[in-house]
Amino acid sequence: MNDKEQSTSELWLEAHAPGFRDLPDPDRRAMFEFAFLWTLFEAQVMDNFARADRIRERADAWAADGTLEADLYEAELAYFRNRYFADGAPTHRFPYLNLRPSDHPDLVQTVLEGANDDPRDKVLCLLMIIWRLRNNLFHGAKWAYQLRDQRENFTQANRVLMRMLERHGRLG
Repeated sequence: MNDKEQSTSELWLEAHAPGFRDLPDPDRRAMFEFAFLWTLFEAQVMDNFARADRIRERADAWAADGTLEADLYEAELAYFRNRYFADGAPTHRFPYLNLRPSDHPDLVQTVLEGANDDPRDKVLCLLMIIWRLRNNLFHGAKWAYQLRDQRENFTQANRVLMRMLERHGRLG
């Protein structure tokens, strides 16, 4: 299939999924790549079972054994800080993360607002945001606004997941 041909699934989504037809190809691609990267991350890093508490356990273990390398994720953290906090307050986008109590919402907020610079907490914050992007995509919340304005979220998340997989995954 060449680049101009569309799969049966893509044609069906264009016909039936709200807003999918208007979604630019780079947006579709970023979400497609995220789905694959997330499942690989879950298999290779989370032993096929991701949950907020297990993600925290991984961040704790990496901090304890010296493999956290939080500085590798500064650009992505800066992106999410700018997206979700401005002028010392959460932006209108912050509530749409749909952080649950188990997702460490207070930690996420203090890291995003710049009040918490602990390396373990910065990595955990990024992973909680990615966890929420995953849940919001796979459980349908992102369809509420027809997947618009998500490309950069998934692009940044993909960068984090790739680096995490390179450092902590069991890649071939």
